[in-house]
Amino acid sequence: MKRTKYDCVVIGGGPSGLMAAIAAGEKGARVLLVDKGDKLGRKLAISGGGRCNVTNRLPVEEIIKHIPGNGRFLYSAFSIFNNEDIISFFEKLGIELKEEDHGRMFPTSNKAQSVVDALLTKLSELDVEIKVNSPVRDVYYEDGRVVSLKLVSGETVSAGSIVIAVGGKSVPHTGSTGDGYAWAKKAGHTITELFPTEVPLLSNEPFIKEKVLQGLSLRGVDLSVLNPKGKPLVTHKMDMIFTHFGVSGPAVLRCSQFVVKAMKKWKLEKVTMNLDACPDVKQEQLFQDINGQLKAEPKKAVKNVLKGFLPERYLLFLLERSEIDPSSQCGQLSQEKIRSFVNSCKNFQFTVNGTQPLEKAFVTGGGVSVKEIEPQTMASRLMAGLFFCGEILDIHGYTGGYNITSALVTGRLAGGNAAEYVLGGR
Repeated sequence: MKRTKYDCVVIGGGPSGLMAAIAAGEKGARVLLVDKGDKLGRKLAISGGGRCNVTNRLPVEEIIKHIPGNGRFLYSAFSIFNNEDIISFFEKLGIELKEEDHGRMFPTSNKAQSVVDALLTKLSELDVEIKVNSPVRDVYYEDGRVVSLKLVSGETVSAGSIVIAVGGKSVPHTGSTGDGYAWAKKAGHTITELFPTEVPLLSNEPFIKEKVLQGLSLRGVDLSVLNPKGKPLVTHKMDMIFTHFGVSGPAVLRCSQFVVKAMKKWKLEKVTMNLDACPDVKQEQLFQDINGQLKAEPKKAVKNVLKGFLPERYLLFLLERSEIDPSSQCGQLSQEKIRSFVNSCKNFQFTVNGTQPLEKAFVTGGGVSVKEIEPQTMASRLMAGLFFCGEILDIHGYTGGYNITSALVTGRLAGGNAAEYVLGGR
């Protein structure tokens, strides 16, 4: 059977794999990039709603705060190659970037494919060999170091170093189906428990099942995940949407991993969420404001006086939950009823009972334990010549350019150091 020899083989053509192959090629290594799909950069091409949110321009401290899953592990990596370096890297490839809300960086073309094409052009310039439609069957180790890999086709590829960049288990149609965990385990690595993050939440609440609020979006709300004692574990101020199965939208996605962790930690079947639709006003002030408005128009219908205060469907929903007839006159409302309504504006609580499956998540939580990875090189501490980058590592952040930043930074270090490991050893 055919056997070929490379300095460095990168498995996986996603963001981290493409960056790793470029970094290795720039060091002068003979590089092979293998991917089981028919084209490279599929995850990049659909990221950021097809516009490709390539990184985030917030300070490094802020970026690490937005990577709650082992973000601190990246401090060393960011000291070598960071988000500003990512911006320079793409600009040198001819990709002009623009900054949008919350520091998110997009190509001015608004086309993710332009980013993918620039990376592919760079690979070509560096003479990186590419094999698509080439799933890897297994990775082989001897005497504590990497030696080769075998493709499903039967071809064996000898390698001085191997970078595993195959992603996690989320968004499987892009090729992330968890293939790399077995190769990591074979090298002695620990795979921490996998779970969905950045994922919509499920709820069996009657108002969800009856689709009372289905399709309703709320802007700039405070959404909290509560512990069993009713104290917030985390609060995110963002938009959210009610769906036919539960809740979704940016605030929900960010809260999702905390729901998963709470269910596991306290062995819960349900977790309580708290929704504050008026986060910029304290509860007593809100009561005074609403009470004043209602008193000023005693003959008018409640729903007409409060029109525009909240989206109409949500307003009517909360009024009914407070046992207030929306058509009743303002002057007929008791102080107790008004306080009940204000409390529901600030503290509407509902339960969720899990998430959509890992395959529906934007990001995989868990993966190769970072305790077993050298933070400045992404090298395995257990197997010489083995490197990891991207989502296969137990690193996960919020959406908004944080995961791709982690992927590109770890890819840069993994590829460059995989090449140096071989070339320095000659």
